Amino acid sequence: MSIEKDIFKKSRVNESKLINYGFKKEKDNYIYSKDIMNNCMRVYISIDKDKNITSKIIDKDFNEEYTAFRNESSNGSFNNKVREEYKEVLNDIKDKCFTEETFIFGQSNRLTKYIKEKYNDSPTFEWETSPGFGIFRNKNTKKWYALVMNINFNKIDNDKKEEIEIVNIKLDEEKILNLLKQDGFYKAWHMNKKYWITIVLNDTIDDKLLFELVDESYNYSSKK
Repeated sequence: MSIEKDIFKKSRVNESKLINYGFKKEKDNYIYSKDIMNNCMRVYISIDKDKNITSKIIDKDFNEEYTAFRNESSNGSFNNKVREEYKEVLNDIKDKCFTEETFIFGQSNRLTKYIKEKYNDSPTFEWETSPGFGIFRNKNTKKWYALVMNINFNKIDNDKKEEIEIVNIKLDEEKILNLLKQDGFYKAWHMNKKYWITIVLNDTIDDKLLFELVDESYNYSSKK
């Protein structure tokens, strides 16, 4: 994972704060630059209309892009200092121009908002080794009805490799079998495949259907 994705992966940009921070609007992009390393290098950061963040560091003495800092195995004192100062710039932008999110992807956060508004439930993160795994429990029965997880796609689909978020929910057996015929649904990852199903939270299925299915899972969790 890139430095930028790691720092901003659970954040949502607040465009109204970018200009006040020092970004300049150029067509559909917001552009920001700042000197680091005692003014011998300059950081350039761009945020496009889809909120994608790209950046580079220019060595001002040679007017060339400096990339060695991206190699985490390169631990020379100079390289470490560049990486450290670069991360300080990104983290300051994150703190002042971004809003912290519960999960990485938009649909995961929309689902979290829906559950909060309807059931007043928030996820709990109980595994130190899996900090991106959030459990939704029924307050009355303490039973799980949704588990959001960030995983590599190839854990459920060998043909895909990118990082994704999924949710496991409990449904009727027959309904699970029918849903598995549709895109976006997979056999439950790391849970009982007879009673649980995995849904990919990448907008393959629309929010309306997702929320309806989570409501069904919540109803199952209400049974004592």
